[in-house]
Amino acid sequence: MAKTAVKISNLTKVFDDLVAVDKLSLSVPEGAIYGFLGPNGAGKTTTLKMVVGMTEPTSGEIEVYGNKLTFGSHKFREDIGFLPDVPGFYDWMTAKEYLKFAGSLYNIPNTVLKDRIRDLLQTVGLTKSQNKKVGGFSRGMKQRLGIAQALINNPKIVILDEPVSALDPIGRKEVMDIIASLAGKVTVFFSSHILADVERVCDHVIIIKDGRNMLEDSVENIRNLSKSREMEMEFENDEAKSFQDSIKNSGWVEKLDIEGKKAKIKVNDLDNARVEINKWICQNNIMLKKYIVAEPTLEDIFIKVVNGND
Repeated sequence: MAKTAVKISNLTKVFDDLVAVDKLSLSVPEGAIYGFLGPNGAGKTTTLKMVVGMTEPTSGEIEVYGNKLTFGSHKFREDIGFLPDVPGFYDWMTAKEYLKFAGSLYNIPNTVLKDRIRDLLQTVGLTKSQNKKVGGFSRGMKQRLGIAQALINNPKIVILDEPVSALDPIGRKEVMDIIASLAGKVTVFFSSHILADVERVCDHVIIIKDGRNMLEDSVENIRNLSKSREMEMEFENDEAKSFQDSIKNSGWVEKLDIEGKKAKIKVNDLDNARVEINKWICQNNIMLKKYIVAEPTLEDIFIKVVNGND
C-alpha cells in the first residue's frame, strides 16, 4: 500500500468574514499525480499556499509523510517544490543562471547543482535555450522553466498551482507532457480548471467547492460512480424512427435525439439498455454503421458535483 505524501485534516482558512477553506480533508498518495479541481474561488490556491507555508491556517492540520507542518518552520522545506499560479522571474537572467540562483537558495553544492541543472533543462526541453535571457521566453517556456525551478531541490512533492491556465494548446500539451513524465518519480499535487488535461495525466483527483471536499477518489473509481452513459448509433438504412418508437418508453432512457440515420441516447442503466437494444437489433436484422458507448468524462462528473447533483 502506497504511503501518504500529503495529508490534510479539517483544514480551515478564514479571511475576515470569508471562509476560503472549510474543514477540508484530503490524502495524496506517494508517487501519485493528484489533480486538485474546483470552480474559481473554490479555495484551491489558498489551500496550496497553506501546504507550502505561505499562508497560516486558521485551524486544522497538514502532514507531509506523517510529520506535522508548523507555520513559519522551514523543517520540511527541502521536501516540497512549488510553482505559483503567477510565477515571477528575473528577466535579465538566462535560464541556466535562474536555476543556479534557485539552487543556491537551498545551499546545493555547485558540483551537484551543475549536473542537476543540466538534467532539468533536458527534462523541460530548454537545453537549447539555456543561455537565452528569460525576458525573451514565451509564456510556455517560462512555465517549463518554472517546473524546473520547482524540482531544483529534488523534492519528494512538487506543488503546481494552475500550471497551464494561461497557455495556448501547444504550451499546455508541452507542460502536461512534462507533468505526466514525473509519474512515479515524485508526488505531483496540482490544481487546474482544464479538466481534459487533468483527466489525461491524473490517477487521483479531488473536487472542492466553497472550500469543502465534494468528491475524492481515483479517476477510475470516479468514472464508475456515474450511472448515466451516452450511446451513439448510426444506422445503415432508415430504421432510426422505428428504433425511437421501440425504446422511447423504456425506463432507462433519460434523453433521446434522432437526426437522420443517427441516434444519441443518454441512459441511466447501461446494462439493461444494452440488452434491450441488442435484442431489438437482432430481432429486426438491423445493420449498423456505428455503435458506441461513451465513457463518462471528468467534466460531466465535475459539473454534476459542482451543481449539487448526486
